[in-house]
Amino acid sequence: MSSSKSITLSIFLLIALSLAYANATTFTIQNNCSYTVWAAAIPGGGYRLDRGQTWTINVAAGTKGARIWARTGCNFDGGGRGRCETGDCKGQLQCQDYGTPPNTLVEYAQLNNLDFFDISLVDGFNVPVEFSPNSGGCTRKTRCTGDINGQCPKQLRASGGCNNPCTVFKTDQYCCYSGNCEPTNFSRFFKQMCPDAYYGYSNDDQTSTLTCPGGTNYKVVFCP
Repeated sequence: MSSSKSITLSIFLLIALSLAYANATTFTIQNNCSYTVWAAAIPGGGYRLDRGQTWTINVAAGTKGARIWARTGCNFDGGGRGRCETGDCKGQLQCQDYGTPPNTLVEYAQLNNLDFFDISLVDGFNVPVEFSPNSGGCTRKTRCTGDINGQCPKQLRASGGCNNPCTVFKTDQYCCYSGNCEPTNFSRFFKQMCPDAYYGYSNDDQTSTLTCPGGTNYKVVFCP
């Protein structure tokens, strides 16, 4: 390769790297709960957070489907293998798979240099959470802090959390497989407890999914 081509390629790579860096996203995850949680992230893995501790992860530009959630009641051995009462990801400290319901989800995606984010109850609820931007002048935030565990309908109760009815009943009425379904008493319960959260119906997107400029950084707080 000629020196001029090598220089051109180097410049191109530097520009590409700088653009990716500029649009990458940093998540600062903080545990304000009175108990230990094991934070989980796809991509990102997992980390034990005692009360007041934080964990920072970086997500690459263009990430289409990031998730962050809290696991509770966990025990892991020295090799990072074990089990959690809620949010377990196949018994691994470093999650490579989504968590087992119930767990309160933080969701994020970047498309066309815009960030889309929400708190989702499609996997139920285990820990109160707030999700907010902390850079770039974007001020939109969402939270879910209702006493869902304490008031969970008996049909949906689970150890350490409250299930989404789709997890329990697996019918179109509650899962909306057809994309054409109406609210139920269960969906109204979740929406009343956490009005800002995405519950699972397609028309939820307009009210529950927020946007910020691509590359905004965020803070996720358990038990805000």
